[in-house]
Amino acid sequence: MLYSFYSFRRSVVAAAFLALLPALAWAQATPVPNRVDGYGAPNTTAPSSPNPSNHGETEVNIMSSYYQQDGDHGAVQGGRGTQYLTDLTPTIILNVPLDSATRVSANVGVDYYASASTDRIDQVLSSPSSHDARYHVDLGYSRQLADKRTIVGVGGGFSKEYDYLSFNITGSWAHASLDGNRELSVAGQAFFDRATLILPAELRAGGGQEHGSGFDTRQSFNLNVVYSQVLTQRLQLALSTELVAQRGLLSTPFHRVYFKETGEALGTAKTERLPRQRYKYPVGLRLNYYATDLVQLRGYYRFYNDNFGITAHTMELETPVKVTPFFVLYPFYRYHTQTAAKYFAPYLQHSVFDEFYTSDYDLAGFAAHKLGLGLRYSPVYGIGRFKTPFGGRIAKFKALDLRYAYYRQTTGLTANLISADLSFTMP
Repeated sequence: MLYSFYSFRRSVVAAAFLALLPALAWAQATPVPNRVDGYGAPNTTAPSSPNPSNHGETEVNIMSSYYQQDGDHGAVQGGRGTQYLTDLTPTIILNVPLDSATRVSANVGVDYYASASTDRIDQVLSSPSSHDARYHVDLGYSRQLADKRTIVGVGGGFSKEYDYLSFNITGSWAHASLDGNRELSVAGQAFFDRATLILPAELRAGGGQEHGSGFDTRQSFNLNVVYSQVLTQRLQLALSTELVAQRGLLSTPFHRVYFKETGEALGTAKTERLPRQRYKYPVGLRLNYYATDLVQLRGYYRFYNDNFGITAHTMELETPVKVTPFFVLYPFYRYHTQTAAKYFAPYLQHSVFDEFYTSDYDLAGFAAHKLGLGLRYSPVYGIGRFKTPFGGRIAKFKALDLRYAYYRQTTGLTANLISADLSFTMP
């Protein structure tokens, strides 16, 4: 039942810790099909295919983030009202070698959130909608083929929360050139979701006592293609696209819409209604330039279009600076702008004669800024070593990554995110 939250979470999946959870944005909860800059494309929660060439050690990443947002355009109340939300997301990623060519991986985590916005589903505070937890498990298997330049992988997983159940399967293929300067990777993923239809209290049959009002399904299919090329010793390029096709439930049943003909009286709202098919066509360009041995420039541009009538542009710049051989600071800035969906209108601006309607401001036209700072500490011999309870093996605390991001939309939505990534290895 997180809706505005994921518009930011998907926007910060770009580097460091968040890149490891593609998805912090990482995980998908109650359907959020309306997000643009990756928002609403099913999150790739299955672990990305691990590299079997690193076959000597088991890798463990313990991650957590704390997210907080606020705004005054809550879709639950028809485009007005609070958007306040907090979310805590502990996650563990394992990458285990089976032999010199094969690895398995696991991504296990839980999201705990408290949402003042979804609390208004029942028109009262402290309702069952005010907090929830989502659990997810994703497994992956990859193998390096005999040519040593091709890696294939498969995976799958599920996530569960009070009103939503999702299963996914994925497959991937990556092939590098003989000189290692070029690589083409292709990955496909399918999501099969089942949602409990939770309507606003005043629109439920039987006086609003029954929280769930039946079920609906959604299927989502992603095709991700990335071509990377080393242009010079200092410059690297990558072109990517993630085509998305969705069908089924693409609206959120507990999002209210109020109409100019009927006003805002209790009982005059209807639930959000959107088409049951959506197609997304994003294209991205990434450039990495090693300006000096101490400074790197990472630039990214993404163009987005879909059949809901939204066009978006995203630009991001990250500049890692090596303060010492083992300590890196990386400030980053991201700008995003989008046009409004043809089905969006603010509070009391829709007509009862409209076929489709939503007042979810994630489908509005807006610009957004994100800026922040990350730091990574990774000594050659690790930060420390300790004995594990698993056969007395010695584990190495390899690296620490901390990151803070501030996000602001022209709609008034603001958000703060603090994340941490602790990396360990075991022989």
